[in-house]
Amino acid sequence: MSENNNGRRPGQSVRYSEVADSFNAGSINHKTDTLVYALGGLGEIGKNMYCFEHDNEIVIVDCGVMFPEGDLLGVDYVIPDYSYLVKNHEKVKALIITHGHEDHIGGIPFFLRSVRLKEIYAPRFAKALIEKKLEEHRLSRSCKVIEINSDSRVRTEHFNIGFFDTVHSIPDSLGVLINTPNGRIVETGDFKFDLTPVGRNSDYQKMAFMGQAGVTLLMSDSTNSSVPGFSISERQVALAINEQMRKTPGRLLVSTFASNVLRLNQILEAAVSCGRKVAVFGRSMENVCDIARKNGVIKIPDSSFISGNELNTLPPNKICIVCTGSQGEPMAALSRIANGTHRFIKIIPGDTVLFSSNPIPGNGVSVGGVINQLTRVGANVVTNSPLTSFHTTGHAPQEEQKLMLNLIKPKYFMPNHGEYKMLIQHSQTAQLTGIEPDHCLICSNGDIVVLRDEECFIANERVQTDAIYVDGNDASGLSTSVIKDRKILAENGLVAVIVTIDSRYNKILCRPSIVSRGFVFIKDSQTLLKEAELIVYDSLKKKMQQRTTFGELKNCIRSSLEPFLFQRTNRNPIVIPVILNQKAAIAEIMAKSAERTRTSSPRTRRTSQ
Repeated sequence: MSENNNGRRPGQSVRYSEVADSFNAGSINHKTDTLVYALGGLGEIGKNMYCFEHDNEIVIVDCGVMFPEGDLLGVDYVIPDYSYLVKNHEKVKALIITHGHEDHIGGIPFFLRSVRLKEIYAPRFAKALIEKKLEEHRLSRSCKVIEINSDSRVRTEHFNIGFFDTVHSIPDSLGVLINTPNGRIVETGDFKFDLTPVGRNSDYQKMAFMGQAGVTLLMSDSTNSSVPGFSISERQVALAINEQMRKTPGRLLVSTFASNVLRLNQILEAAVSCGRKVAVFGRSMENVCDIARKNGVIKIPDSSFISGNELNTLPPNKICIVCTGSQGEPMAALSRIANGTHRFIKIIPGDTVLFSSNPIPGNGVSVGGVINQLTRVGANVVTNSPLTSFHTTGHAPQEEQKLMLNLIKPKYFMPNHGEYKMLIQHSQTAQLTGIEPDHCLICSNGDIVVLRDEECFIANERVQTDAIYVDGNDASGLSTSVIKDRKILAENGLVAVIVTIDSRYNKILCRPSIVSRGFVFIKDSQTLLKEAELIVYDSLKKKMQQRTTFGELKNCIRSSLEPFLFQRTNRNPIVIPVILNQKAAIAEIMAKSAERTRTSSPRTRRTSQ
C-alpha cells in the first residue's frame, strides 16, 4: 500500500506526533489550554466518563460502570480509576449526566465515596434513577441532584454548558454543548435518529444551529458504527408487539431490557389495549417500572397490574407477564422460569415467550440456552428478526452517524463510546462526510486531547487511568493479584497442606495431611495425594534438621509440592500451607515472650527518662 509524504497510509487517522509537532511537540500549557480526556468509554462499551479541564476547573460528563466479562470471577462492577480526580478534587465543578443507563450513571455511588461533589446535573428520568441509587447506597445527603433539560444552562468560570434533545431507548436523553475558551465541544451522549419516535424528538434545529455557529470538536457515540443503513422506528416495534399480543391465544411472556423504559411502556400499553392484565417480574424491571410510573412515563392504571398470587385467578389469554432475562442472565426472572425455579410462574404448554431484544455480543450462547430450555418445557418462543421487528437499537447506525456529522459539521472528530474497531469505523464514516483524516482523533482512555485556539492535537502526556474491579460496594477495588488468584482457583483449584510440628524440638510430629478442593477428585486420586504427602514430609524433615522459621517451612512446602503436582497433572493449583504448633510449644513461646517484655521494660523506662 502506498504512503503519503508524512509516512501515513491514506485514510489512516492521526496519532501523537504528526499534528503535535506544530504545537510545541504536544506539550500542554495547563493555564491556557483546554484538555479533554476519558477515564472510561474508549476501547470498550461501558464505564463512560469524559472530563473537560481548563486551568482550575474540571467538568465531567457521565459516570458509568461496566459489567464484567465471565473471566472476572466474583467481580460485580468495573469502574474507572478516579485517582486523578481525587488528586484534583478541588477542580471538579460539575458532574453532568446525559441519560439514565447504568453505563452512564452506575459509577456515581463509588465516585461520591472518592470525591466530594456538591451537585449532579441530570435530566428528569436519570435524576429519579440516581436518587434511587443514592438512597440504596445511603448517600442521599452527600450530593444534590439538579434536574436539567434542553433549555438548561450550567455556567462556571471557564465553561458555558448547554444541552439538546436526542432520541435513545430511555426518556430524557440529552446531548451536551460545552463552550470553552479554546472552542466549542459537542458530546452527543447515546443517540439515534427516529423520525417517528415514541416520546420527545431529536432537536434537529438546535443541532443545525450549532453546526452553523461552528463546532471545534465532536465526540460521538460509536456503538453501531459497523451497522449499515438506518434503524427502524420504535413505532414500528410497537405495531409488531401489539399484533403479537393480539394474536397470541394463551399467556404471553415478554422479556426485554429493564432500562428500555419506552419499550416497556409500549408492551404495557399493548397488553391493556388487548384486555390483558400485566405482572412485572425482576428487581430491576420492577424498580424502573415504579420510577417510570411516578414520573408519568408509564401511565397504565393500577387496576391493570396484578401480583404473582393473582396469576392463577385469570384465564391465560387475559395475562401478560413482563420480565427480565432477555440476555440469558442465570439469576434473572426468565432463566428461573425456564428452569422451573420461579416462585410464581411455571411454563404451561401453549405459553408464548417473546424476546423484544437482540443478544448483546458474547451473550448468544446463554440466550440460546434459555430459548432451548423454554422450548423443552413447552413454550412457543418468538425472537426478533428482520421479518418480525420486535426490537430496534438505541444507537445510531452508519447513516444516522453521517446525519449527526453533517448537522454538527465539526472541525475535529473524536469517536467515543465503543471498542477500538468501532472507533476506527466511525472515524472512516466521518471521513466520508468530509472531515480530514488527520482531524480524526482515535484515543484511548487517559489520552489527552488539547484544544488551543480552536485547533486540536493529542498531547504527549497522559492521565493515569485503569479499570478498578469492584466486589460488593468496595470502591477501593480488587488488586490484580486477587483477580489472578481467582482465575487460578477457577482453572486449577487449591491444595491445603496441614502440618503438625513441635517447635521446641524442631520436629515434625506426623506425616502431613493434604486436602484438595477443585483440583482432583479425591476418591480417584488417593495414590497421588499419598505420594504428595510423602514428598512434603521428606522435604520438611530435611529442612527441620537445622533451625528454621515458619515462613521457611511454608516456602519448603510450596517449593516441593508445586513441581510434583504440575509434573503429574499438568496443573498449578494454589498451595496453602497450614502449620499447627503443639500446645506446649506455643505456651513456652508465649512465656519466653512475656519474660523478654518484663526484662526489657526497666531499660526502656530508664531510656525514656
